[in-house]
Amino acid sequence: SDERIIYSRTAVYMMQYRISAPRTRISSARGALRGPARIVRQVVRAQKSDQETSKPGQRSTYRPDSYTEIVNDATTAIVSALEAGEGRMEVEFPSVANVSGYAGSSDLFIDSSIQLSISMARKLRATTGKLVHIVLPDGPEYNRAYKLFRSALEASEGVTLGHLREKQKNSFMDALAVSFSMTGETPPDSSEFAENAEVFVAVNASTVELPELERYALETVKDRKLITWNMELDNLRADLGLLGFPPKDLQYRFLSTIKPVFYIRQRDYSKTVSVSPFIINYSGALFREYPGPWQAMLRQDNGTYACVAESAERYALGAFKLELSKAMGLDVEEEGSTIQFLRTGRRASTWWEDEEEGGKKEESRSWRS
Repeated sequence: SDERIIYSRTAVYMMQYRISAPRTRISSARGALRGPARIVRQVVRAQKSDQETSKPGQRSTYRPDSYTEIVNDATTAIVSALEAGEGRMEVEFPSVANVSGYAGSSDLFIDSSIQLSISMARKLRATTGKLVHIVLPDGPEYNRAYKLFRSALEASEGVTLGHLREKQKNSFMDALAVSFSMTGETPPDSSEFAENAEVFVAVNASTVELPELERYALETVKDRKLITWNMELDNLRADLGLLGFPPKDLQYRFLSTIKPVFYIRQRDYSKTVSVSPFIINYSGALFREYPGPWQAMLRQDNGTYACVAESAERYALGAFKLELSKAMGLDVEEEGSTIQFLRTGRRASTWWEDEEEGGKKEESRSWRS
């Protein structure tokens, strides 16, 4: 079937998906540290059944069984945002299990992101009737992706593929990529697809390509809809302002206008204690599903993520870690003490999260809301 075409390569990477992070572990000597363990169990008991509390936008637990479920949830959030009139949206989740975006094979992430974006685009087209245009960084990547996913695209009515430079004259590198194509065929001119598209989905852009994405949003997308798909924007933000990368101002004028509508970011932590087992490992996920609030979710032993805190605005990573440690019963340091300072440091947020440094310069607070 068409659905199997989309997921055939992803199935090679993973037979069954779970949001991947080390399990919350109180070690084999569970009796030695009863406080945190008891609190974690109480978090689970406090939840209602999954059927009652796992509705989109109002979840108290989350445990997707497959990529299909995650893509369905992301599509539902996108549709809700479109109905609310949102123009620029972010979708972020682990596109490949058990591997971070910087540690794994680049081709693995590139191909997985394209596969999943095609699947989402098909569902979005079926739900809303809108024409969806998936946009890659440049011509060579477009040529490669067109060859790999041609059959899937042909089976996806209303879904097209293009690139950020599709309205520019072909560069020397673009022409060279076509001339060395194994099949010798030239992909269609994608600029015509862009003219008719109603929703644009940007995938696989790097930090140095963000200015190109901004230009594309202003000159091509204009007042139509733009979705950034699994681009790991927080990782890209970290490079802004460094030598050879775009300035921080790109965050303030452009990235700040992109609202996260479906967001899962996993984090792993550990803390030393003075009794056995001496080191406690725990993990969680920063979660958002539009129109619901931002949620700090703690990973349970069975793989389920349970909500332990909610906020109308995005948690800074330091605040997110604090919410998890509270749920674990690990926030035992006295407020303002030296040991608390040594554990948390002088700053509990990145430069783009900091209200004093960036909040006053942002053109929009959409990325926080």
